[in-house]
Amino acid sequence: MEKLLYQVEDRPPLATSLLLAIQHLLAALGGIIAVPLVVGGVLRLPPQEMVALVNAALMVSGAVTIVQCRGAGPIGIRLPCVMGTSFTFVAAAIAIGFEHGVAGIMGSSLAASLVMIGGSFFMPQIRKLFPPVVTGTVVSMIGLSLIPVAVDWFAGGQPGAADYANPEHLAIAFFVLVLVIGLVQFGRGIVSAAAIVIGMGAGYLLCLMLGRIDFAPVAQASAFALPQPLHFGMSFPISGIIGMSIAYLVTIVESTGNFLALGQATQTKVSGKQMSAGILCDGVGSAIAAIMSTTPFSSFAQNIGVVSLTGVASRYVVALAGLLLMLAGLFPVFGALIVTIPLPVLGGAGLMMFAMIIVAGVQMLGQVESSRRNGVIIAVAIGCGMAVTVRPEVLGKLPGFVREIFGSGITVSALIALSLNLLLPGRTQVDLED
Repeated sequence: MEKLLYQVEDRPPLATSLLLAIQHLLAALGGIIAVPLVVGGVLRLPPQEMVALVNAALMVSGAVTIVQCRGAGPIGIRLPCVMGTSFTFVAAAIAIGFEHGVAGIMGSSLAASLVMIGGSFFMPQIRKLFPPVVTGTVVSMIGLSLIPVAVDWFAGGQPGAADYANPEHLAIAFFVLVLVIGLVQFGRGIVSAAAIVIGMGAGYLLCLMLGRIDFAPVAQASAFALPQPLHFGMSFPISGIIGMSIAYLVTIVESTGNFLALGQATQTKVSGKQMSAGILCDGVGSAIAAIMSTTPFSSFAQNIGVVSLTGVASRYVVALAGLLLMLAGLFPVFGALIVTIPLPVLGGAGLMMFAMIIVAGVQMLGQVESSRRNGVIIAVAIGCGMAVTVRPEVLGKLPGFVREIFGSGITVSALIALSLNLLLPGRTQVDLED
């Protein structure tokens, strides 16, 4: 395994750390603001309410990222983990919002966060259910599930849009991709470590010269904003709490996979105790998010790709990225400037980042004993996970709670791999430290 440029406990110089932190910020910001924008847009919230959701998401994402990286007592995995709003909760949030308003979303999220907080105490036992054949499968599926996202960025939007896959979009994305590959492969020191931010910066300048940057979000953003606790109020509908509880259970499975992938990327063996601390941070962070008026959180797989690609595993760098996220929440102009980055620029870097997560999973599977049993587990789990990822319509006629649980390819893959490993004969006992 290739040596990391910066280990988990390394502290790069401040200027270097800042550049590397911006790299993580660029990878995460779009995902963090997307969830509140989607939820607010579907519920047709007025602009000032949308701003409140987004500002709180950025502010709390930053704070929870810092705790996850640095730790606070029993809370935080103490690895380079970026936290942000999760799409797993979107369907439940919208359903609750239509019936009970945003107050119902916040109250349900706060009450149901106890599911994740309680579940964190069982992570040492859950960790034992993840031998290499399961872990490698789940990590591979995380990367595979992100590839369609990167492809849509690469093509400049969503399928069906008039300019989707416009040759100019593809050319810009390909330019960024080739530049990132060249910097990673042939660059030295900070040039290689900052390949993503340098590549995206060059892509942004190219788009600027081509007149493809829309500065309208910057002009419309306020200079300063302070998130307000309980801005929307709270209510606690039973149906909403049940829906959110299911989403939190799904998130436990997804975050477990993300933490295992992060362990692979940082060359760290993630123990059951660490897993508990990470999931506890997810749960506590989501509770704080509800109080601060935004949607629930989980760990971000995108940033695991940044670690894998650049070899920068310093948790202090990612904690600094958390500080930048907090500033983005206080100064919306800062976040609005990041939002002006064209999708093809993100796609060129994203395709490489997400593919590196697949590589990490393949490397883990390469250490698994070659047998018919393990082959069946890997094939069925990834096959079913990809089926849901590329054809989500396959669940369209099933009950809502089934779609909620199995709507994520990562969750489907993880549950199938876990089940088959427990049920198929020939399981080997692997001692895992807690």
